[in-house]
Amino acid sequence: MPKTIIEPFKIKSVEPIFMSTPEERERYIKEAHYNPFLLHSRHVIIDLLTDSGTSAMSSEQWAGIMRGDESYAGASSWEIFYDEVRDLTGFEYVLPTHQGRAAERILYGQLGGQGKVFLSNTHFDTTRANIEFGGAAAIDIPTHLAADHDSDYHFKGDIDLRRLEEEIAKHGAENIAAVVLTVTNNSGGGQPVSMENARLTADICRRNNILFILDCCRIAENAWFIREYEKGFEGRSYREIAQEMFRLADGCIMSAKKDALVNMGGFLALRDAKIAEACTNLLIITEGFVTYGGLSGRDMEAIAQGLREVFDTDYLNYRIVSTRYLGEHIRAKGIPVLYPIGGHAVYVDASLLYPHIPVNQYPGQVLVCELYKRGGIRAVEIGSVMFGKYDEAGNLIPAASELVRLAIPRRVYTQSHIDYVIEVFDEIKDAANETKGLRIVKETPFLRHFTAHFEVAATAAAAA
Repeated sequence: MPKTIIEPFKIKSVEPIFMSTPEERERYIKEAHYNPFLLHSRHVIIDLLTDSGTSAMSSEQWAGIMRGDESYAGASSWEIFYDEVRDLTGFEYVLPTHQGRAAERILYGQLGGQGKVFLSNTHFDTTRANIEFGGAAAIDIPTHLAADHDSDYHFKGDIDLRRLEEEIAKHGAENIAAVVLTVTNNSGGGQPVSMENARLTADICRRNNILFILDCCRIAENAWFIREYEKGFEGRSYREIAQEMFRLADGCIMSAKKDALVNMGGFLALRDAKIAEACTNLLIITEGFVTYGGLSGRDMEAIAQGLREVFDTDYLNYRIVSTRYLGEHIRAKGIPVLYPIGGHAVYVDASLLYPHIPVNQYPGQVLVCELYKRGGIRAVEIGSVMFGKYDEAGNLIPAASELVRLAIPRRVYTQSHIDYVIEVFDEIKDAANETKGLRIVKETPFLRHFTAHFEVAATAAAAA
Protein backbone atom coordinates (compact mmCIF):
# COMPACT_ATOMS: atom_id res chain seq x y z
CA MET A 1 0.00 0.00 0.00
CA PRO A 2 1.57 3.36 -1.01
CA LYS A 3 2.32 5.71 1.89
CA THR A 4 1.81 8.97 -0.01
CA ILE A 5 -1.35 10.84 1.00
CA ILE A 6 -2.87 12.21 -2.19
CA GLU A 7 -5.52 14.87 -2.61
CA PRO A 8 -8.88 13.04 -2.36
CA PHE A 9 -10.36 15.03 -5.23
CA LYS A 10 -9.82 15.80 -8.92
CA ILE A 11 -9.35 19.30 -10.33
CA LYS A 12 -12.16 20.33 -12.68
CA SER A 13 -11.56 24.09 -13.01
CA VAL A 14 -8.35 26.12 -12.80
CA GLU A 15 -7.41 29.75 -12.20
CA PRO A 16 -4.21 31.28 -13.63
CA ILE A 17 -1.43 32.58 -11.38
CA PHE A 18 0.55 35.66 -12.40
CA MET A 19 4.22 34.81 -11.87
CA SER A 20 5.65 38.15 -10.75
CA THR A 21 9.36 38.96 -10.55
CA PRO A 22 11.22 39.95 -7.35
CA GLU A 23 11.60 43.48 -8.73
CA GLU A 24 7.87 43.77 -9.33
CA ARG A 25 7.09 42.46 -5.84
CA GLU A 26 9.42 45.00 -4.22
CA ARG A 27 7.38 47.70 -5.91
CA TYR A 28 4.00 46.13 -5.14
CA ILE A 29 4.66 45.71 -1.40
CA LYS A 30 5.99 49.27 -1.12
CA GLU A 31 2.88 50.60 -2.89
CA ALA A 32 0.82 48.55 -0.40
CA HIS A 33 2.62 50.32 2.48
CA TYR A 34 4.23 47.02 3.56
CA ASN A 35 0.84 45.57 4.44
CA PRO A 36 -0.08 42.40 2.48
CA PHE A 37 -3.78 43.05 3.14
CA LEU A 38 -3.47 46.00 0.76
CA LEU A 39 -1.98 43.98 -2.11
CA HIS A 40 -4.00 43.16 -5.21
CA SER A 41 -4.73 39.42 -5.31
CA ARG A 42 -3.54 39.26 -8.93
CA HIS A 43 -0.05 40.16 -7.67
CA VAL A 44 0.06 37.19 -5.26
CA ILE A 45 1.51 33.83 -6.31
CA ILE A 46 0.59 31.68 -3.27
CA ASP A 47 -2.08 33.20 -1.03
CA LEU A 48 -1.83 31.94 2.55
CA LEU A 49 -3.33 35.09 4.09
CA THR A 50 -6.31 33.15 5.41
CA ASP A 51 -8.21 29.89 5.11
CA SER A 52 -11.45 31.87 5.56
CA GLY A 53 -13.64 31.96 2.47
CA THR A 54 -10.80 30.77 0.24
CA SER A 55 -11.86 27.13 -0.17
CA ALA A 56 -12.51 25.48 -3.53
CA MET A 57 -16.10 24.25 -3.54
CA SER A 58 -17.09 20.79 -4.71
CA SER A 59 -19.25 19.85 -7.68
CA GLU A 60 -22.06 19.01 -5.25
CA GLN A 61 -21.81 22.45 -3.67
CA TRP A 62 -21.98 24.11 -7.10
CA ALA A 63 -24.99 21.96 -7.89
CA GLY A 64 -26.60 23.22 -4.68
CA ILE A 65 -25.94 26.79 -5.78
CA MET A 66 -27.89 26.12 -8.97
CA ARG A 67 -30.76 24.66 -6.92
CA GLY A 68 -30.90 27.60 -4.51
CA ASP A 69 -34.40 28.80 -3.63
CA GLU A 70 -34.24 32.59 -3.40
CA SER A 71 -37.70 33.09 -1.86
CA TYR A 72 -37.64 35.85 0.73
CA ALA A 73 -39.37 33.79 3.43
CA GLY A 74 -39.58 30.06 4.08
CA ALA A 75 -37.32 29.01 1.20
CA SER A 76 -36.64 25.30 0.74
CA SER A 77 -32.91 26.12 0.86
CA TRP A 78 -33.46 27.47 4.39
CA GLU A 79 -35.06 24.19 5.42
CA ILE A 80 -32.08 22.22 4.08
CA PHE A 81 -29.66 24.58 5.85
CA TYR A 82 -31.60 24.53 9.13
CA ASP A 83 -31.92 20.74 9.20
CA GLU A 84 -28.17 20.29 8.64
CA VAL A 85 -27.14 22.81 11.30
CA ARG A 86 -29.75 21.48 13.75
CA ASP A 87 -28.59 17.88 13.25
CA LEU A 88 -24.92 18.79 13.66
CA THR A 89 -25.17 21.19 16.60
CA GLY A 90 -28.32 20.07 18.40
CA PHE A 91 -29.35 23.72 18.86
CA GLU A 92 -32.97 24.56 18.11
CA TYR A 93 -32.58 28.24 17.26
CA VAL A 94 -30.48 28.90 14.14
CA LEU A 95 -29.80 32.42 12.84
CA PRO A 96 -28.09 32.65 9.43
CA THR A 97 -25.61 35.52 8.99
CA HIS A 98 -23.46 36.70 6.11
CA GLN A 99 -20.31 35.65 8.00
CA GLY A 100 -19.05 34.83 11.48
CA ARG A 101 -18.29 38.35 12.64
CA ALA A 102 -21.94 39.32 12.06
CA ALA A 103 -22.99 36.53 14.41
CA GLU A 104 -20.40 37.78 16.90
CA ARG A 105 -21.74 41.32 16.69
CA ILE A 106 -25.29 40.15 17.28
CA LEU A 107 -24.62 37.80 20.20
CA TYR A 108 -21.80 39.63 21.95
CA GLY A 109 -23.50 42.97 21.44
CA GLN A 110 -26.57 41.51 23.13
CA LEU A 111 -24.63 39.95 26.02
CA GLY A 112 -21.89 42.52 26.51
CA GLY A 113 -21.54 46.19 27.40
CA GLN A 114 -19.73 48.17 30.06
CA GLY A 115 -18.69 46.09 33.06
CA LYS A 116 -19.14 42.75 31.30
CA VAL A 117 -16.29 40.29 30.76
CA PHE A 118 -15.79 37.55 28.17
CA LEU A 119 -13.31 34.77 28.90
CA SER A 120 -11.72 32.60 26.22
CA ASN A 121 -8.86 30.26 25.46
CA THR A 122 -8.01 33.03 22.96
CA HIS A 123 -10.31 35.57 21.34
CA PHE A 124 -9.61 36.03 17.64
CA ASP A 125 -9.27 39.53 16.20
CA THR A 126 -12.86 40.11 15.09
CA THR A 127 -14.20 38.48 18.26
CA ARG A 128 -12.17 40.79 20.45
CA ALA A 129 -13.06 43.81 18.35
CA ASN A 130 -16.81 43.13 18.55
CA ILE A 131 -16.59 42.61 22.31
CA GLU A 132 -14.43 45.66 23.02
CA PHE A 133 -16.37 47.88 20.61
CA GLY A 134 -19.42 47.27 22.80
CA GLY A 135 -17.52 48.28 25.93
CA ALA A 136 -16.92 44.83 27.44
CA ALA A 137 -13.54 43.25 28.26
CA ALA A 138 -12.09 40.24 26.41
CA ILE A 139 -9.64 38.23 28.53
CA ASP A 140 -7.54 35.38 27.14
CA ILE A 141 -6.67 32.50 29.45
CA PRO A 142 -5.00 29.81 27.33
CA THR A 143 -3.41 26.82 29.02
CA HIS A 144 0.11 27.52 30.30
CA LEU A 145 1.27 24.59 28.17
CA ALA A 146 0.72 26.72 25.07
CA ALA A 147 3.71 28.89 25.98
CA ASP A 148 6.14 26.06 25.17
CA HIS A 149 6.27 26.17 21.39
CA ASP A 150 8.53 23.12 21.10
CA SER A 151 6.73 20.58 23.29
CA ASP A 152 4.74 17.83 21.63
CA TYR A 153 1.64 18.25 23.83
CA HIS A 154 -1.30 17.90 21.46
CA PHE A 155 -3.96 20.10 23.08
CA LYS A 156 -2.33 23.50 23.47
CA GLY A 157 -5.62 25.09 22.47
CA ASP A 158 -7.16 24.26 25.87
CA ILE A 159 -8.43 26.95 28.21
CA ASP A 160 -6.67 27.29 31.59
CA LEU A 161 -9.24 25.85 34.00
CA ARG A 162 -7.56 27.17 37.13
CA ARG A 163 -7.45 30.69 35.75
CA LEU A 164 -11.04 30.32 34.56
CA GLU A 165 -12.14 29.74 38.15
CA GLU A 166 -9.97 32.64 39.34
CA GLU A 167 -11.32 35.10 36.76
CA ILE A 168 -14.90 34.16 37.63
CA ALA A 169 -14.18 34.75 41.32
CA LYS A 170 -12.37 38.01 40.55
CA HIS A 171 -15.06 39.60 38.39
CA GLY A 172 -18.12 37.86 39.82
CA ALA A 173 -20.10 35.27 37.89
CA GLU A 174 -22.89 37.78 37.25
CA ASN A 175 -20.43 39.93 35.28
CA ILE A 176 -19.13 37.14 33.04
CA ALA A 177 -21.12 37.58 29.82
CA ALA A 178 -19.91 34.27 28.39
CA VAL A 179 -17.05 31.84 28.19
CA VAL A 180 -16.04 31.41 24.54
CA LEU A 181 -14.09 28.29 23.62
CA THR A 182 -12.51 28.60 20.18
CA VAL A 183 -11.99 25.25 18.45
CA THR A 184 -9.41 25.02 17.09
CA ASN A 185 -7.66 27.91 18.85
CA ASN A 186 -6.77 30.08 15.85
CA SER A 187 -4.85 32.89 17.55
CA GLY A 188 -3.20 30.29 19.77
CA GLY A 189 -1.50 28.66 16.83
CA GLY A 190 -4.37 26.65 15.41
CA GLN A 191 -4.01 24.22 18.29
CA PRO A 192 -6.87 21.84 19.15
CA VAL A 193 -9.00 21.71 22.30
CA SER A 194 -9.49 18.38 24.06
CA MET A 195 -12.95 17.04 24.80
CA GLU A 196 -11.98 16.73 28.46
CA ASN A 197 -11.10 20.42 28.60
CA ALA A 198 -14.39 21.35 26.94
CA ARG A 199 -16.29 19.13 29.36
CA LEU A 200 -14.63 20.64 32.44
CA THR A 201 -15.19 24.14 31.05
CA ALA A 202 -18.88 23.34 30.63
CA ASP A 203 -19.04 22.05 34.20
CA ILE A 204 -17.53 25.27 35.57
CA CYS A 205 -19.92 27.39 33.52
CA ARG A 206 -22.92 25.33 34.62
CA ARG A 207 -22.02 25.62 38.31
CA ASN A 208 -21.71 29.39 37.97
CA ASN A 209 -24.72 29.88 35.67
CA ILE A 210 -22.50 31.30 32.90
CA LEU A 211 -23.23 31.00 29.21
CA PHE A 212 -20.84 28.62 27.39
CA ILE A 213 -20.34 29.35 23.67
CA LEU A 214 -18.33 27.43 21.08
CA ASP A 215 -16.58 29.36 18.34
CA CYS A 216 -16.81 26.31 16.10
CA CYS A 217 -15.56 27.40 12.68
CA ARG A 218 -12.91 24.64 12.63
CA ILE A 219 -14.67 22.01 14.73
CA ALA A 220 -14.20 19.25 12.14
CA GLU A 221 -10.44 19.75 12.21
CA ASN A 222 -10.58 19.77 16.01
CA ALA A 223 -12.48 16.47 15.93
CA TRP A 224 -9.63 14.91 13.91
CA PHE A 225 -7.15 15.70 16.70
CA ILE A 226 -9.49 14.36 19.38
CA ARG A 227 -9.92 11.03 17.61
CA GLU A 228 -6.19 10.81 16.93
CA TYR A 229 -4.81 11.82 20.33
CA GLU A 230 -7.49 11.64 23.05
CA LYS A 231 -8.28 8.30 24.64
CA GLY A 232 -11.78 6.90 24.22
CA PHE A 233 -12.50 8.37 20.80
CA GLU A 234 -10.67 5.91 18.56
CA GLY A 235 -13.78 4.28 17.11
CA ARG A 236 -15.94 7.39 16.82
CA SER A 237 -16.71 9.26 13.62
CA TYR A 238 -15.53 12.85 13.33
CA ARG A 239 -19.11 14.08 13.12
CA GLU A 240 -20.08 12.19 16.30
CA ILE A 241 -17.13 13.77 18.12
CA ALA A 242 -18.21 17.23 17.01
CA GLN A 243 -21.78 16.55 18.07
CA GLU A 244 -20.59 15.51 21.53
CA MET A 245 -18.73 18.80 21.93
CA PHE A 246 -21.78 20.77 20.82
CA ARG A 247 -23.88 19.00 23.49
CA LEU A 248 -21.65 20.57 26.15
CA ALA A 249 -22.38 24.14 25.06
CA ASP A 250 -25.26 26.62 25.25
CA GLY A 251 -24.71 27.88 21.74
CA CYS A 252 -22.21 28.38 18.96
CA ILE A 253 -20.97 30.85 16.42
CA MET A 254 -19.63 29.64 13.10
CA SER A 255 -17.89 31.36 10.28
CA ALA A 256 -18.92 28.88 7.58
CA LYS A 257 -16.04 30.22 5.48
CA LYS A 258 -13.77 27.71 7.22
CA ASP A 259 -14.99 24.16 7.87
CA ALA A 260 -18.20 24.55 5.88
CA LEU A 261 -15.99 24.92 2.80
CA VAL A 262 -17.75 27.98 1.35
CA ASN A 263 -16.68 31.44 0.28
CA MET A 264 -19.24 33.37 2.35
CA GLY A 265 -21.64 32.65 5.20
CA GLY A 266 -22.05 31.93 8.88
CA PHE A 267 -24.58 31.35 11.62
CA LEU A 268 -25.43 31.71 15.28
CA ALA A 269 -27.18 28.77 16.99
CA LEU A 270 -28.59 28.76 20.53
CA ARG A 271 -30.52 26.64 23.05
CA ASP A 272 -32.12 29.43 25.04
CA ALA A 273 -35.34 30.84 23.56
CA LYS A 274 -35.09 34.20 25.34
CA ILE A 275 -31.56 34.94 24.12
CA ALA A 276 -32.48 33.69 20.66
CA GLU A 277 -35.47 36.02 20.50
CA ALA A 278 -33.37 39.05 21.39
CA CYS A 279 -30.74 38.06 18.84
CA THR A 280 -33.41 37.44 16.19
CA ASN A 281 -34.62 41.03 16.55
CA LEU A 282 -31.07 42.24 15.85
CA LEU A 283 -30.76 39.77 12.98
CA ILE A 284 -33.83 41.19 11.25
CA ILE A 285 -32.61 44.77 11.72
CA THR A 286 -29.06 44.21 10.52
CA GLU A 287 -28.94 41.05 8.38
CA GLY A 288 -32.33 40.09 7.00
CA PHE A 289 -35.42 37.98 7.61
CA VAL A 290 -35.13 34.99 9.94
CA THR A 291 -35.10 32.38 7.15
CA TYR A 292 -32.22 33.90 5.22
CA GLY A 293 -30.43 36.39 7.49
CA GLY A 294 -27.45 37.60 5.52
CA LEU A 295 -27.47 34.69 3.06
CA SER A 296 -28.96 33.87 -0.31
CA GLY A 297 -30.65 30.52 -0.82
CA ARG A 298 -27.70 29.28 -2.86
CA ASP A 299 -25.32 30.14 -0.01
CA MET A 300 -27.40 28.07 2.41
CA GLU A 301 -27.40 25.12 0.01
CA ALA A 302 -23.60 25.25 -0.32
CA ILE A 303 -23.10 25.51 3.46
CA ALA A 304 -25.35 22.53 4.14
CA GLN A 305 -23.42 20.42 1.65
CA GLY A 306 -20.07 21.64 2.99
CA LEU A 307 -21.00 20.70 6.55
CA ARG A 308 -21.52 17.15 5.31
CA GLU A 309 -18.36 16.95 3.17
CA VAL A 310 -16.00 18.35 5.80
CA PHE A 311 -16.39 15.31 8.06
CA ASP A 312 -15.33 12.88 5.33
CA THR A 313 -12.49 10.73 6.67
CA ASP A 314 -10.32 10.96 3.56
CA TYR A 315 -10.75 14.72 3.31
CA LEU A 316 -9.88 15.42 6.95
CA ASN A 317 -6.87 13.13 6.87
CA TYR A 318 -5.59 14.86 3.73
CA ARG A 319 -6.28 18.28 5.27
CA ILE A 320 -4.28 17.70 8.44
CA VAL A 321 -1.45 15.74 6.82
CA SER A 322 -0.92 18.30 4.05
CA THR A 323 -0.74 21.17 6.55
CA ARG A 324 1.69 19.16 8.66
CA TYR A 325 3.82 18.56 5.56
CA LEU A 326 4.57 22.26 5.27
CA GLY A 327 5.24 22.73 8.98
CA GLU A 328 7.51 19.72 9.39
CA HIS A 329 9.58 20.60 6.34
CA ILE A 330 10.31 24.21 7.28
CA ARG A 331 10.94 23.14 10.87
CA ALA A 332 13.56 20.71 9.60
CA LYS A 333 15.28 23.71 7.97
CA GLY A 334 15.56 25.41 11.37
CA ILE A 335 12.58 27.75 10.99
CA PRO A 336 11.02 28.19 14.46
CA VAL A 337 7.41 27.02 14.28
CA LEU A 338 4.72 26.50 16.87
CA TYR A 339 4.65 22.74 17.47
CA PRO A 340 2.85 20.40 17.03
CA ILE A 341 1.53 21.65 13.70
CA GLY A 342 -2.15 22.63 13.86
CA GLY A 343 -4.95 21.77 11.49
CA HIS A 344 -5.42 24.79 9.23
CA ALA A 345 -2.13 26.66 9.37
CA VAL A 346 1.55 26.71 10.22
CA TYR A 347 2.67 29.40 12.68
CA VAL A 348 6.22 30.75 12.54
CA ASP A 349 7.73 32.50 15.58
CA ALA A 350 9.15 35.63 13.97
CA SER A 351 10.75 36.86 17.20
CA LEU A 352 13.04 33.82 17.16
CA LEU A 353 13.72 34.11 13.44
CA TYR A 354 14.60 37.81 13.83
CA PRO A 355 15.96 38.19 17.40
CA HIS A 356 17.66 41.48 16.43
CA ILE A 357 14.33 43.15 15.55
CA PRO A 358 12.57 44.61 18.64
CA VAL A 359 8.85 44.10 19.16
CA ASN A 360 8.12 47.76 18.41
CA GLN A 361 9.52 47.13 14.92
CA TYR A 362 7.13 44.22 14.43
CA PRO A 363 9.16 41.14 13.44
CA GLY A 364 5.99 39.31 12.35
CA GLN A 365 5.09 42.07 9.90
CA VAL A 366 8.66 41.98 8.65
CA LEU A 367 8.38 38.25 7.92
CA VAL A 368 5.12 38.56 5.97
CA CYS A 369 6.74 41.24 3.81
CA GLU A 370 9.84 39.10 3.26
CA LEU A 371 7.70 36.12 2.24
CA TYR A 372 6.00 38.27 -0.34
CA LYS A 373 9.13 39.94 -1.69
CA ARG A 374 11.06 36.69 -2.02
CA GLY A 375 8.31 34.35 -3.17
CA GLY A 376 5.08 36.20 -3.84
CA ILE A 377 3.61 34.44 -0.79
CA ARG A 378 0.98 36.31 1.20
CA ALA A 379 0.66 35.48 4.90
CA VAL A 380 -0.63 37.30 7.99
CA GLU A 381 0.98 38.61 11.16
CA ILE A 382 -0.58 37.40 14.41
CA GLY A 383 1.49 39.33 16.92
CA SER A 384 1.85 42.89 18.13
CA VAL A 385 0.36 44.45 15.00
CA MET A 386 -2.82 42.44 15.40
CA PHE A 387 -3.02 42.24 19.19
CA GLY A 388 -0.66 44.87 20.58
CA LYS A 389 -2.05 47.75 22.62
CA TYR A 390 -0.73 51.04 23.98
CA ASP A 391 -0.45 52.19 27.57
CA GLU A 392 -1.48 55.69 28.65
CA ALA A 393 1.94 57.03 27.73
CA GLY A 394 1.67 55.64 24.22
CA ASN A 395 4.14 52.81 24.72
CA LEU A 396 3.47 49.50 22.99
CA ILE A 397 2.18 46.65 25.13
CA PRO A 398 3.26 43.74 22.92
CA ALA A 399 1.32 40.57 22.20
CA ALA A 400 2.27 37.35 23.96
CA SER A 401 3.93 36.03 20.78
CA GLU A 402 5.15 37.42 17.47
CA LEU A 403 3.68 34.83 15.14
CA VAL A 404 3.12 34.64 11.40
CA ARG A 405 0.34 32.39 10.17
CA LEU A 406 0.56 30.46 6.92
CA ALA A 407 -3.10 29.50 6.50
CA ILE A 408 -3.78 26.79 3.93
CA PRO A 409 -6.90 27.26 1.78
CA ARG A 410 -8.93 24.06 1.54
CA ARG A 411 -8.70 22.05 -1.69
CA VAL A 412 -6.84 24.83 -3.53
CA TYR A 413 -3.08 24.17 -3.65
CA THR A 414 -1.20 21.01 -4.60
CA GLN A 415 2.01 19.63 -3.11
CA SER A 416 4.18 21.41 -5.69
CA HIS A 417 2.78 24.76 -4.51
CA ILE A 418 3.67 23.87 -0.93
CA ASP A 419 7.15 22.67 -1.96
CA TYR A 420 7.66 26.10 -3.50
CA VAL A 421 6.75 27.76 -0.17
CA ILE A 422 9.24 25.50 1.61
CA GLU A 423 12.02 26.53 -0.78
CA VAL A 424 11.31 30.24 -0.22
CA PHE A 425 12.11 29.76 3.47
CA ASP A 426 15.72 28.95 2.50
CA GLU A 427 16.08 32.51 1.24
CA ILE A 428 14.24 33.88 4.27
CA LYS A 429 16.63 32.14 6.64
CA ASP A 430 19.78 33.09 4.71
CA ALA A 431 18.86 36.79 4.78
CA ALA A 432 17.51 36.88 8.35
CA ASN A 433 20.39 38.73 10.00
CA GLU A 434 20.31 41.57 7.46
CA THR A 435 16.53 42.06 7.55
CA LYS A 436 15.29 45.38 8.94
CA GLY A 437 12.25 46.18 11.06
CA LEU A 438 9.17 48.25 10.27
CA ARG A 439 7.31 51.03 12.00
CA ILE A 440 3.65 52.00 11.84
CA VAL A 441 2.89 55.36 10.22
CA LYS A 442 -0.91 55.06 10.00
CA GLU A 443 -3.41 52.95 11.98
CA THR A 444 -7.02 52.70 13.15
CA PRO A 445 -8.30 52.13 16.72
CA PHE A 446 -9.80 48.70 15.96
CA LEU A 447 -8.47 45.89 13.74
CA ARG A 448 -5.57 48.06 12.64
CA HIS A 449 -3.76 45.18 10.93
CA PHE A 450 -6.24 45.27 8.03
CA THR A 451 -5.39 48.81 6.91
CA ALA A 452 -2.24 49.97 8.76
CA HIS A 453 0.58 51.60 6.80
CA PHE A 454 4.25 50.82 7.54
CA GLU A 455 7.65 52.01 6.47
CA VAL A 456 11.11 50.51 6.86
CA ALA A 457 12.61 51.45 10.24
CA ALA A 458 16.18 52.29 11.10
CA THR A 459 18.29 49.35 12.21
CA ALA A 460 17.70 48.06 15.72
CA ALA A 461 21.11 49.29 16.81
CA ALA A 462 20.51 52.77 15.45
CA ALA A 463 17.04 52.91 16.97
CA ALA A 464 18.43 52.03 20.37
